[in-house]
Order: sequence, then structure tokens, then C-alpha cells
Amino acid sequence: MKLLFMLFLLANNANSLLTPNGSNSNRFVTSEEAYLKWLKAKQSGSFKHALFQKAKNRFKPCLTIKVNKKLSSVDFRTVRKAVNSIPVVNNCRVVISIGAGTYREKVEIPASMAYITLEGAGADKTIIEWDDTADKMGQGGHQLGTFGSATFAVNSPYFIAKNITFKNKAPSPPSGALGKQAVALRISADTAAFIGCKFIGAQDTLYDHIGRHYFKESYIEGSVDFIFGNGLSLYENCHLHAVTNRFGALTAQKRGSLLQETGFSFVNCKVTGSGALYLGRAWGTFSRVVFAYTYMDKIITPRGWYNWGDKNREMTVFYGQYKCSGPGADFGGRVSWSRELTEQEAKPFISVNFIDGHEWLPSS
Repeated sequence: MKLLFMLFLLANNANSLLTPNGSNSNRFVTSEEAYLKWLKAKQSGSFKHALFQKAKNRFKPCLTIKVNKKLSSVDFRTVRKAVNSIPVVNNCRVVISIGAGTYREKVEIPASMAYITLEGAGADKTIIEWDDTADKMGQGGHQLGTFGSATFAVNSPYFIAKNITFKNKAPSPPSGALGKQAVALRISADTAAFIGCKFIGAQDTLYDHIGRHYFKESYIEGSVDFIFGNGLSLYENCHLHAVTNRFGALTAQKRGSLLQETGFSFVNCKVTGSGALYLGRAWGTFSRVVFAYTYMDKIITPRGWYNWGDKNREMTVFYGQYKCSGPGADFGGRVSWSRELTEQEAKPFISVNFIDGHEWLPSS
């Protein structure tokens, strides 16, 4: 694994992306192509299916780092410097305690820094923000792309964030605009938990990219595909809020085959906002999304789901509801290729067993 990791660092160096302000760039920012190439190599041979092996989390902190932009007596005044102070290969739980304030910086946690916890002073008090979009230029005249637009990116397993806002301040784009994806947070690693957090953006707010993830009591705001990716993720007691004057979409799940154990499940959530909102668009041919015990405001379009302009996907997607409520939850007008789940059909999706959470989530 050490050899593979060194190869990743070399690829990382060759494909790093620069932010408009070099002082806020991070030494670990990578292109999506380089990261996925490294991940594929890591999963070959003895690392095959590494993302879904039995998880062995560590919760007892070995180090606490304090960040406060207003105080000189703490360890660091920026989140980026706190992250960069951690050993490149980290094997114990490190807690980064971030004081109240708005931290204007772009941060990426590399794949080798496992067991990182970020704790804010409250989601309304501790805010990490930036304003990149997919069409902004990075190193060598290449566009950042959606992957590189993230304000905060996590490539490391066993990551935990509590009581923090992750925000992309890029203006909400007009309908149909190209290259305006603006990710607030990208999670590209297995076994990550976000508790009491906020994710604020417009198009493509939360990139739920790869791995098993748990979101609890969090607020997610956006317009088009504002929860998207190919993660295997459970959203519990979350508030999902649309900010669009026209048509928007809550999810764009990218499951690409029957063999992929991925999908999004929303349990005991609340959907509110403005405009007309699809519950999801079939980004992947086998896209899979379930809503259970969720309140849906009247903004949900009666059809509920969109096939991404490909009727063939209507035969392969898995879109379901179970005991949802509210004026937008009426199943009568839904597309024929979605389903009202039975208790037996819903059961695999509505607990932490969906993400093997009993193996890696903290008991609290």
C-alpha cells in the first residue's frame, strides 16, 4: 500500500489544482481523474473491494488541534494550516476544534489522513466558505470541473464533521447555464459521518461521491442536483431545502450497474423550498433513491422523478417512497416506474444497516 500511496502523491503533484488565491490553496488538491486512478489501483489485487470491507473505526482522540481566526493563543488561525500540520500518513483520531467565525478558504483532506474529526462551535457559528465553479481555470489552463470546485473535499476514510457549515458562495446560475456547478462539500471516501452540519450552495451543493456515508440532523440547500454522486448514504432527520424559481432536482444518484451497492436513503427528513422540485434525476442507469417517513412540501412535482432524457433508464432505476407525508408526497401522480414500497421492501433502506453503520459509526 505504501508504494501505491507514493504513486498517488506523485499523480497528485502532477495534477494539483490552483485556486485564484495561492495562499488559500491546499497541497493535497487533486483532479478527479488522478484520484479515481489511484483508488482503482488501491482496490486491485489484495485491495479489491476495499471500500466495503469490514470497517475498524477509532474514536479515542490522540491529538486535539484548536483553530480560531480571532485568537493568537490557539494552535492555528486557518483550517487549512491545521490539516496540513497532521502527518501525511495518520493512524489515530485527530480532533480539529474550530472556533466561531467565517473561514474563507478551500481545503482538501488527502486519502492517507484517516480518522480526522472536525468540530465547530455550531453550524450557524462556524462556516467554511469559498466560491469556485466548474468552469473556473486551474493549473495549466484546465477547468476545475465539478470535482475540483468543492470548497471542502474529503478523500480520507473515517472522517467525522460536527456542527459546521460548508458553503459555496458562487451565485445561483440561470437555468441551463453550463459550467456553473459549485460544490460546497465533496466526500470521496468510505465511512464518513456528518452530524448537525449545513451544506449551502445552488447547483451541485453536496457531492456524495464514493463510499458509505451518514448524514444526521443536517441542513442541505441547493437548486439543481444538490445531492449527487454514487455514494451509499443514509440521510436521517435532515432538512432538504430547494432554492429555485423554476424546475430543480433534489438528487442525482449515479449508480451504474446492478452490481454496485450504492444509493441514497432519506429517513425522517423534511423537504421544503421554492420552485418545482423533482425528487431525483436518473444520472446513473441504475440510479437508486428511497424516501421514507419524509415530509414533502407542495414544491414536489407530481411526477416526482425524471429519466435524464433516456426512457431506457425507466426500466433500470429504483425509486421508492414509504409512508411519506405532506402535500408533495401524494403517490397518485408519480411516474409509473417509481414505486410505493411495502414494509418488507423498505426495511433494508431505513436503518444504519443500509450503510453497515453498526461497524463504523460512533455509538452516540
